[in-house]
Amino acid sequence: MSFGTEPTPAGLADPALDKLMEHADSKYALAIFAAKRARQINSYFRQLDEGLLQNVGPLVEYENDEKPLSIAFREIDKGLLEEKLGEDDLTEGN
Repeated sequence: MSFGTEPTPAGLADPALDKLMEHADSKYALAIFAAKRARQINSYFRQLDEGLLQNVGPLVEYENDEKPLSIAFREIDKGLLEEKLGEDDLTEGN
């Protein structure tokens, strides 16, 4: 007889990377996409103290100690963001 709950194996990332890959063409694209959004979220938090608010804040509920990259991954997982290539993402051929 066991007490408590059944252990559920969890990966390093929540949501799982396999699930996040549904929103990107490659792991590289996912990393760039999430990193850019995490920088925007980080800038938003820094600007709160200054009253500037030039960036969009988190689109999902978050806890005070949650890292911007974790917030970005959850936004991507919920489909709240759409990946768009900017001029800095495009490279010239030859």
